[in-house]
Amino acid sequence: MNYTDQVEQLAELIKKYNNIYALTGAGISTDSGVPDFRSPGTGLWEKVDPIAVSSVDVLYNNPRLFYESGFSRFAKISNAKPNNGHRVLAELEDQGYLKGLITQNIDGLHVKAGSKNVWEVHGHLRTGYCLGCKKKYPFEELVQQVELKRIPPVCYSCHSMLRPDVVLFGDPMPLFFFELQHKIQMECDFMLVVGSSLVVYPVADLPRLVKRMAIINYQPTDYDHKSEIVIRENISKALSDLQQIINGA
Repeated sequence: MNYTDQVEQLAELIKKYNNIYALTGAGISTDSGVPDFRSPGTGLWEKVDPIAVSSVDVLYNNPRLFYESGFSRFAKISNAKPNNGHRVLAELEDQGYLKGLITQNIDGLHVKAGSKNVWEVHGHLRTGYCLGCKKKYPFEELVQQVELKRIPPVCYSCHSMLRPDVVLFGDPMPLFFFELQHKIQMECDFMLVVGSSLVVYPVADLPRLVKRMAIINYQPTDYDHKSEIVIRENISKALSDLQQIINGA
């Protein structure tokens, strides 16, 4: 089946089912200048071991290393802008085709693009919080303190350390994730996986809970055999083409 046939078939499936959820990973944001994790030659995890600089253990035990080596990646990501892929998924939700969107990404680009029913299961870069009194701060406050070499950044109220509102290696998943698992198992009749290699658990377990799915991703996944359609194409292009077919353009 050629690419055009694949996209047309996917459009038909999206029109057919009533409770479609999208699951997105780092691949949807590469066109926004956010590198993914595993692409050969460009993936972030080929260049740095995230557990060595961006884990919760490093944050607590060596905060200077965390904020000097791992934090700059967060600051760059927070400035990214949505691309056509993010915008198409937001519009598909507006049109009633998508019930909601689950993302592994912390870049917040789905929210910026206008998606409303979003579960950011690994957190986001809009805020941080104090480890002492739990006071919330805009993420920009953490960035500004780090730029001024106030490392680690601290709370103005109790002077405890601030941390970003993201799920680091070693952090527990947010409580809502377990409710989300149940929701997907009970409600989702079709899952559209976009830009995820489906290797980071427990999020990668979500497709196991659904009967039907499609994947748009450059790299192979362990779920390709289960997927009704697997599209290996630039994600922004594939989603834009999909939207045109759905809308009859």
